[in-house]
Amino acid sequence: MSRILVFVEHTAGEAERLSLEALVLAGSLTAATGGAVEAILVGPGAAEAGIGLGVHGVRTAHVVADDRLGSYAPAAWAAAIAELIEARSPVAVIAGGSDRGNEVLAHVAARTGRPMAANVVDVSVGDPWRLTRQRWAGSLLEDAQFDADVHLLTVAPHVIPVDESAVGPVGAPAIAISPYAPTVRDRDLVGRVTGREAPDVGAISLAEAKVVVGGGRGVGSAEAFATLEELAGLLGGAVGGSRVVTSAGWRPHSDQIGQTGLRIAPDLYVACGISGAIQHIVGCKAAKRILAINTDPDSPIMGVADYAVIGDLHQVVPAITAEIRRRAAGRPPRPTMEVTRSTPPGREPG
Repeated sequence: MSRILVFVEHTAGEAERLSLEALVLAGSLTAATGGAVEAILVGPGAAEAGIGLGVHGVRTAHVVADDRLGSYAPAAWAAAIAELIEARSPVAVIAGGSDRGNEVLAHVAARTGRPMAANVVDVSVGDPWRLTRQRWAGSLLEDAQFDADVHLLTVAPHVIPVDESAVGPVGAPAIAISPYAPTVRDRDLVGRVTGREAPDVGAISLAEAKVVVGGGRGVGSAEAFATLEELAGLLGGAVGGSRVVTSAGWRPHSDQIGQTGLRIAPDLYVACGISGAIQHIVGCKAAKRILAINTDPDSPIMGVADYAVIGDLHQVVPAITAEIRRRAAGRPPRPTMEVTRSTPPGREPG
């Protein structure tokens, strides 16, 4: 049987969004390979997360049973996957296009001497397989042949939709949880995570937020982000920033949106004082709607925005916040500002 193995990342007993995208791609390939999707999970909560994968087409979840792998150790995790490749003989191993997914599969490729393709958006099974993947920060799509006995792939973030109704184990098909004890050498544990800094209690994850308010150079200072924090709080969202912002120390690197930061896919992204370098656009282009607030009508961000407000964010953002508070309180309306609707090439109005 032509198995497809998916490396599933998880947090608090639930699979990460990018891993679910990898499972969607794996499931689409089984029609051509005639096989089944199997998952491999590592770390605390792996078994709990594995149980919920039945609704995503997984029939067997291999749960690594080794306390030494409870914290992230890329070489050791890759060793476990490499052993499972030898034991299960899959035609492909797929991971989400996260930092961790790319790193672990790169280790697997180096350890097994096989090629790896990152940022894949589409696969056509044949002899050889044909791939479409993102290159040059997502500005170019590459068509390539991939000839290997085991195809190692990572999926470009936020390009493959996930069935939002398929959540949790309720009503899921039966799934086999298979404990797996790999051979782990001490040298594979040299590089590992030894501690974690917990986020603020109640803080909304930037990666999962439905609304993201982003700030760039135009915000002006770390203190000025308080205005953006207030707006995000009213919208039930999270605050992020551009690389300029994190390089200046105004926000931590964990808040950076872009090619070298986090790629987000909220329902609404409000870009405040961000010019829109290609590296930043890569990080936010998966947003369903983008609202840009900028004094420069010719800034690159306007080319991808669905809505644009040409003005000073220090005036516009407080005005939006005040209007939200007014409506929440049921007070009479204030005079409105003019909003320009921008429909860049390739995006349909809606």
